[in-house]
Amino acid sequence: MAADMSEAREAADDHVYLSLADGDEGDARWAFGTGFADPLHGVPTALPEGVDAAALAEVCVALGDDALIAAQRLAEWCTRAPELEEEMALANIGLDLLGQARLLYARAGQADGTGRGEDAYAYFRDAADFRNVRLAELPRGDFACCVGRLLAQSAWRLALFERLAGCADPVLAAVAAKGVKELTYHRQYAAEWVVRLGDGTAESHRRMQAAWTELAPWLEELYADRTAEGFGAPAEEVAEATRAVLAQVAEAARLTTPAQVTAVPGTGRAGDRTEHLAPLLDELQGLARAHPEAAW
Repeated sequence: MAADMSEAREAADDHVYLSLADGDEGDARWAFGTGFADPLHGVPTALPEGVDAAALAEVCVALGDDALIAAQRLAEWCTRAPELEEEMALANIGLDLLGQARLLYARAGQADGTGRGEDAYAYFRDAADFRNVRLAELPRGDFACCVGRLLAQSAWRLALFERLAGCADPVLAAVAAKGVKELTYHRQYAAEWVVRLGDGTAESHRRMQAAWTELAPWLEELYADRTAEGFGAPAEEVAEATRAVLAQVAEAARLTTPAQVTAVPGTGRAGDRTEHLAPLLDELQGLARAHPEAAW
C-alpha cells in the first residue's frame, strides 16, 4: 500500500511539472511563468468603435498600477502575518490583484498601439511614471493597518469594477467582471478582521482605531478619482458606494471616523508620489532589471 501511494504521488508530481512546462515556447518572461490558461480566452480584443484608445490605455494602466502596488505590499506579509492561515489568505489576495494587473497592462499595450507587454509596465518604469493611488504605496504598518487599507481599497475597487463590467470595451468589461468575484471576497475578508479587531480587546480596538484614523486623509483621493468616468464609473457614485460600506463596517467595529478630514495634497493619478514607492519598486524590479532579457 505504501509503495502504491508513493507511486501515485510521483505520478501526480510528474503531472504538475508537465502542466507547468506545457505551452512553454522559450519566450516566458518575468510576469508570465509558464502553463497558464488565458482567462480572457474568446473575448474579442478589437477596439470597439467610439472607444477612445488613449483613455482606455490610461484607465487600464492606472487600475493596473493600483493592483500591482497593492499586491507588492501584501507580499511583505509573507512570514509576518499573525497566523499561517492569514499569511496564506493575504498571499492569495495579492495573487488575485497581480492577475488583475497583468490583464490590465496587456490591454493597455493593445489600446495604446505600442504592443508593450505587462513586464514593461511592471518592471521597466520608474516611480514617477506610475499612476496608482497613493494609499496603495504607504508602508506596510501593523496588521490593523493592513486590513483597514485592504478594506478601503477593495470596497472602492469593487464599486469601480461593478460599474466597469458594463463598459463598452469588451476586454476591460471582462477583466472587471472577473475581478468582481475576487474583490467581493477581499472586501469580506478585510471587513471581518476590521470588526474583529475593532470590537475586540482594548489593545486591538486601540490599534484598529489608530489605523482607521490614519487612513482617512488618503481616502479622499479615491473618492475624487475620475479616471474611469468615461467607462461608466462616475466618481460620485463609486464614492457613495464606498463610503456606505466603510460606514457600515466602522459601526460594527465601534470605530470613530473623523468628522472633518483634510485630504493629502496631490494625486497619484497625476504622478504625485510618496517617498515610499521608490524603495518598494527597487525590491519589485531589481531582478528583472538586472537580467532584462532573462527567460525561465
